[in-house]
Amino acid sequence: MVFTNLRSFLSRLEAQGDLARVRVEVDSEYEIAEIARRSVREGGPALLFENIRGARYPLAINFLGTVRRIETALGVHPEALGEQLVQFARDVMPPGWGELVANRRMLRRIAAMRPRRVRRAACQEVVDMSPDLGALPVLKCWPQDGGRFITFPLVITQHPDTHESNAAIYRMQVFDRRTTGMHWQLHKGGGFHFRAAEVHGQALPVAVALGADPALMLAGMFPLPEALQEVMFAGLLRARATRMVRARKVSALVPAAAEFVLEGEVPAGERRPEGPFGDHFGHYCEVADFPVFHIRAMTHRRNPVYPAAVVGKPPQEDRYMGDASQMILGPLIRLMRPEVRDVWAYYEAGFHNLLAVSMNARYAREPMRTALGILGEGQLGLSKVVVLVDDDVDARSFPAVLGAIRENFYPSTRFQMITNAPLDTLDYTSFQMHLGSRMILDATREREPYPAPPGAAPPPVPRPRPRIADNVDSIAPHITRVRLWRDTLLVVQMGAKEAGIGARTVALLRASNAVANVPLVAIVSPDVNLDDDVDTIWGIFTRFDPARDVRFDSETLVGAHAVCRGTMYIDASWKPGYPDPVSVPDEIIRRVDNRWREYFPKT
Repeated sequence: MVFTNLRSFLSRLEAQGDLARVRVEVDSEYEIAEIARRSVREGGPALLFENIRGARYPLAINFLGTVRRIETALGVHPEALGEQLVQFARDVMPPGWGELVANRRMLRRIAAMRPRRVRRAACQEVVDMSPDLGALPVLKCWPQDGGRFITFPLVITQHPDTHESNAAIYRMQVFDRRTTGMHWQLHKGGGFHFRAAEVHGQALPVAVALGADPALMLAGMFPLPEALQEVMFAGLLRARATRMVRARKVSALVPAAAEFVLEGEVPAGERRPEGPFGDHFGHYCEVADFPVFHIRAMTHRRNPVYPAAVVGKPPQEDRYMGDASQMILGPLIRLMRPEVRDVWAYYEAGFHNLLAVSMNARYAREPMRTALGILGEGQLGLSKVVVLVDDDVDARSFPAVLGAIRENFYPSTRFQMITNAPLDTLDYTSFQMHLGSRMILDATREREPYPAPPGAAPPPVPRPRPRIADNVDSIAPHITRVRLWRDTLLVVQMGAKEAGIGARTVALLRASNAVANVPLVAIVSPDVNLDDDVDTIWGIFTRFDPARDVRFDSETLVGAHAVCRGTMYIDASWKPGYPDPVSVPDEIIRRVDNRWREYFPKT
């Protein structure tokens, strides 16, 4: 079934018993977000809130919050679609008649990439030239958020010189009834378009679609190559052309089936503080100056539905959208790098903080070459920690990756630090926006003998069993608990959050004989639940800058090259200057607990 608008998709989910209507009155400040978070954690249904205090319209959320729902939206499992794309690309280079016949279904998808322009559209059934964002059920999700944020907008722009279009998801803080922020990060397509317009001293025309069909909404959040337009890729995803109509107030084409369309402009030279905002790293983004969107008109369908999503400490709904993205696009890297079997960014670490790559290394040191190449590929170039494993290791299994590190990672020859590198705008660990460091761990098997660095003996093979003293927690009174994961990663938990506590603990562990033959040691703060794997990965990989917070048993400078040996220590403790992690107010937890049967009386 092909879904050309959001409401037909929601109807399908409801027919499958995968959508719940919440008819009692709820609040768009905190309450809806907490209900949605619980639904995601429990594998619950999509939600349609019909009665929201102070708003005119219903709100849909969590409609892409499982792999099954995304498969319903696309008509095919995202992993199968990714493999079909790779197979098609291989078959048609060069194309033959037999290959074209065998790939006729994919050819239909390719043919659907060209958008179709229409004169009349449902998204313009109602035209409001004096719009008021206060009528929309815009969410406030976390207590330190700077205000209400539109969290699932499809922001449509056009490059002022090349006229190439971009349609992507950027959060928008509502400042007043007709003004929002525009969170264009440094490396985003919409931001490139705005900076090009600003060079000319021009305002950039912008249209924002709220509630497009699911294929277009997914395409808008996928990290596509700059030359591939999201509207076109959506046609491939749904195997039907995207219908577009001319906007009423600005020079732009907008999705004909959208629920709402906001039309306006972003003036050159205007900035306004935006934030804080609880983002998918699980912490608040700091306040920073961003461009400002001035809304001139709003069009919408009759009886429209407002779409929303919640991000924050994983797991959230964006886990499934992000995983679908890498299932579909990840296999394409094999066309450029045939040695790669799989690439997997961990949602538990906010996607950009941990990337595992499984590969068939064909010669010594090819894995490091592969990692450096991947760090130059689109959004993968924002990865902070890259771990390379052999092609018989499941890159999507963190325990399997740890096992490969235990068997094959020796930092004297298998570690690379990259400093002064661009990072995701949301990364706060270096205390400098857009700038930080990355590290590469090669945990593939050695293909041929490789000389040890000067003054170092070759690493023992196999690695001796780990030795951890029974009284390791007595090294310092602030150590409250330890967890050894797969004989590879020792997680040491602090009982306090104070300046320098992680660095002091690393120094004490390095100086003691309490830990030996453990490849990795990570220091974490008291808010990390060591009994929960997702929380443990989050608590480590979102809270350290490699260049500042990683040490080894020994580090020797040979020329300009640092040779590292022994255990890697990661200070992943919370540090003064870091933004706070997001948390739900106790009052909201109690309210949702008490009202749960009101929301869902049949359960």
